[in-house]
Amino acid sequence: MKKISVLLLVIFILCGCEKVEKEGNYKKGTYMGAVTYESYGQQYVTTATIYVGDSGNIESCFIDSTYEKDGVITTKKTLGDNYAMKETSANIGVIPGGAEWYEQIEKIEEKVVEEQNLDWVKWKDETKTKLDLDTISGVTITADSYINAVDQALNQAKK
Repeated sequence: MKKISVLLLVIFILCGCEKVEKEGNYKKGTYMGAVTYESYGQQYVTTATIYVGDSGNIESCFIDSTYEKDGVITTKKTLGDNYAMKETSANIGVIPGGAEWYEQIEKIEEKVVEEQNLDWVKWKDETKTKLDLDTISGVTITADSYINAVDQALNQAKK
């Protein structure tokens, strides 16, 4: 009888465990935030798009920013490696080899989905423009407009 009980317990543990998704704090839908900012005398717009699934959880986060390069207005994600910030981020010394803008913003997007909020954000300065380097590994970019755009979208999504 003891062997059967142990066997049933093992079968239950191996087969009966299924991850149950916790219900989130948001309404299902797609939400957008936008922040206008100035850089070197030029006006730009950062956008954040948040998708919340049936469970009320954030399923995706997409952040991008307009940018002018060589007289053409595009976005930083569209530029990819041509945005050319890898060397600058390498010189800061906390990302071995540096990271392009899109690689750093991807880490912020992933963190928003992972944490399901912005409670994890820590700022390096009182003006809340530069993320504290301990906030998220691999991110050195000035992030105020990105975080503020995400915050706008999340505020719309709240139940």
